[in-house]
Amino acid sequence: MGKRSKDKRDIYYRLAKSDGWRARSAYKLIQIDEKFKILDEVRRVVDLCAAPGSWSQVLSKRLRADDPNTDTKIVAVDLMIMAPIDGVTCICGDITKGETAKEIVNQFDGSLADLVVCDGAPDVSHKSDFDEYVQSYLVLSALNISTLILKPGGTFLAKIFRGKDVNRVYAKLKQFFTEVMCVKPKCCRNSSIEAYVLCKNYSPPANYEPTMQALLPLKETSDFLTLSQSTNAIVPFICCGEESPYDADMCYPVELDAEGKHVPLPPVQEPISPPYAKYLMMKRNNELPKY
Repeated sequence: MGKRSKDKRDIYYRLAKSDGWRARSAYKLIQIDEKFKILDEVRRVVDLCAAPGSWSQVLSKRLRADDPNTDTKIVAVDLMIMAPIDGVTCICGDITKGETAKEIVNQFDGSLADLVVCDGAPDVSHKSDFDEYVQSYLVLSALNISTLILKPGGTFLAKIFRGKDVNRVYAKLKQFFTEVMCVKPKCCRNSSIEAYVLCKNYSPPANYEPTMQALLPLKETSDFLTLSQSTNAIVPFICCGEESPYDADMCYPVELDAEGKHVPLPPVQEPISPPYAKYLMMKRNNELPKY
């Protein structure tokens, strides 16, 4: 999280910097847990698409704060290199690859996870239909790997975009979980289609064999119809974080110092491998291509 933002009055952005979270998304997991207690009695957690690591920070603080020597294990997975977090094992891997699932299970010494969370999202193109489609595939990819690493009775939480075809994703999730709901933390903007699917009690269909490609593609003729004839489902929609004093859609005045000046806070975490690093190195070595 850098010094500047398009809107310096984004209250959750500023709170995250002052509280030491790497991103404002930390409050989304905090508010969901306050409402649904998904972190209670959890010992093994997987954070998919974890970078920059705000959800892993919350998991570490909530699950390891009372006893740093606890046997609780937290595994964070992302394609990007992520800065270390106390109590979190970081894996640089692709959630669509079976090797990543094997590495996660190895980190748990052969056991399966109690909870899998995923706050990943594609680079937004501002073409809503396309963004919703890509996000749906990301959710299904997270579900795919979860069938290999989540224990029966476990919980799955993932970001979703509420588009016109989101009921198909709900239908697929309901085939693997007895309880599925759509939740929206108060720190999410009301104007955003972003929400989260919270799925409890992982119960795969009888004789189901998990594979990395079993649940794709997302269309009415896909193989998942052999598990259920329903292609659409309606699930409860629940708002959480009602006790928060802030509204993500409102603008709040920037706090000023004694002299009436705004002093920006330093970044919570410096970039590990920013895209411009290679350019700067090539420039220093006079290796830039000439056109």
